Amino acid sequence: MLRLWSKAFVRVAAMLKISSLDYIPGKGQKPILKNINLSIEKGEFVAVIGQNGAGKTTLLKQLNGLLKPTQGQVSLNGLDTKKYKVSTLARTVGYLFQNPDNQIFSATVYQEIEFGIKKLYPNEPRMESKVREIAAYLGLSEKLAKNPFSLSRGERQRVALASVLVLETDILVLDEPTTGQDYQECLEIMDIIKNLNSAGKTIIMVSHDMEVVSDYARRVIILDRGEILEDGPTYEVLRKPLSLQKAGLRPPQIIQLALSLEASKDQGGQHSECQHSFDRANTVQDFFDVCLRLRKERLSR
Repeated sequence: MLRLWSKAFVRVAAMLKISSLDYIPGKGQKPILKNINLSIEKGEFVAVIGQNGAGKTTLLKQLNGLLKPTQGQVSLNGLDTKKYKVSTLARTVGYLFQNPDNQIFSATVYQEIEFGIKKLYPNEPRMESKVREIAAYLGLSEKLAKNPFSLSRGERQRVALASVLVLETDILVLDEPTTGQDYQECLEIMDIIKNLNSAGKTIIMVSHDMEVVSDYARRVIILDRGEILEDGPTYEVLRKPLSLQKAGLRPPQIIQLALSLEASKDQGGQHSECQHSFDRANTVQDFFDVCLRLRKERLSR
């Protein structure tokens, strides 16, 4: 388990608020984001989903000042991000790019992980030990002296993730954090992120992997053509097939099974009982248990 390290300064509870946000990349171009309104409280685990081109990455880049609103406001702990440099916001918001090659630039893996700490906290006494600790946590201990561009895509993604996690920001903004990972590596990375969330970090993640979304996120936002189509608890949003279909998405398999069994119960005149069972399901395991029970009942009829 990664130990959270103390810092010499005091942080306030991280909170993001977006109000009436529009983003137009250039004069005469169409808006990429339209009338975005949402608040994200400290400790939330939020997944942003949608088709390619829906505006997901553009929205994430608004959260740490990489992009500025054309209209509206992004507020971080009450501070208008338009008025602050990215380097200032980076003390609170850590950002992982979808493509690690857009983030990595140092000559060695060690220097890449160390870079942010040296810039933001040059007097941090535990700098070296923390770099080595996070490298070990992500399976990079044997790679520290290597050039990151000599590594595989999945390894480079972990190097980029290490350079973000080592800063221990209150908010982690992750654009496809499991890119290039095999199944086991995906689980390992997501479990690390889950542990950080359990320790109080706010997670805002874009993912195309609906199984990852259903397993880890507690809140889901669907973006469709630059607008928020749905925003709510994961198992409420993922059980809205019409909204998912409109956004070009399919629910994860466990939700598909739940919906199928629910429809089957509805045809048998027992909808209220079935609906009540699913309404009480708050985790994947809950859904799995309900599905197994309903399937047994169906087979026994």
